[in-house]
Amino acid sequence: MAGVTARFPAKSRILVGGDREVKFPSEKVSLHDMFFGFLEEGEESSESSCSTDSGGRYSDDAGDEEEQDENANSAEESKAFWETQHQLLNATLSRTSSVESRIRQAVKDASRESQMAGNVCVCRNPIPGGCRSCLRRDISERLRNAGFNCAICKSKWRSSPEIPSGEHTYLDVVEQSSKKGQIRVVIELNFRAEFEMARASDEYNRLINRLPEVLVGKGERLRSLVKILCSAAKKCMKENKMHMGPWRKHKYMQAKWFGTCERIAPAPLFSTTFSDRPPKPPKASMLTFDLLENLPTLQPKAVAVV
Repeated sequence: MAGVTARFPAKSRILVGGDREVKFPSEKVSLHDMFFGFLEEGEESSESSCSTDSGGRYSDDAGDEEEQDENANSAEESKAFWETQHQLLNATLSRTSSVESRIRQAVKDASRESQMAGNVCVCRNPIPGGCRSCLRRDISERLRNAGFNCAICKSKWRSSPEIPSGEHTYLDVVEQSSKKGQIRVVIELNFRAEFEMARASDEYNRLINRLPEVLVGKGERLRSLVKILCSAAKKCMKENKMHMGPWRKHKYMQAKWFGTCERIAPAPLFSTTFSDRPPKPPKASMLTFDLLENLPTLQPKAVAVV
């Protein structure tokens, strides 16, 4: 006599595919209820979940149960990871010091003044509304006028087996403290965009949207933020089964703000020349060279006519 394999009713089948809720014909079940409900139903029907067919072979759902358990565990781990990243990010951004607060307010004032002035672009090919380079120079100059030791920092790094070569430009302010000595505060005017990705997951985008557009923070705070965000980017790429480019790696992002850099005092934004070199003296030619003025011995003399 042929065996009959027991099956779950259609209305009570469990589908674990993420942390979202799944609507059933008769009720709405959350991930937590789906996971434990599946175990309870499996215990009740353990005797009927395995039977033999006409060929004497066993037919059971053990493999499907293990796969669903792994998916549920993976979803729980992913949820816990993103919750932890949000907590770490919030704790890092909420802490601040008096030096950072003072410089942050100065940057806000300088940005407001630059916006009111129109942020004129003086590059060779001006951009309407101003370019990022001219804005960076303008804010740096305004901070220096306000008494801050602000400079434009240009970092460069060579390629290695792990990351390619690159360069990055940002601002910093160096403060002298009687207790802590020299304090360096990094100013990144486009911080959020440095971590944005085109095909990122919703969890990653929600984390990035909590970042400030302009970051003003000391080195140790910036290091913590880079570590959190690079870890999130790696998790996002893994979950989406995408290759992580070397320019997204932790070592590459750290090189932007902590590599060898050159501090440059900003030149005046409104300049009549595009080069810092002194103008070259005009070249003399036979069309402009006054022979009579420079060679007085060649003055014409009267010739006696016999």
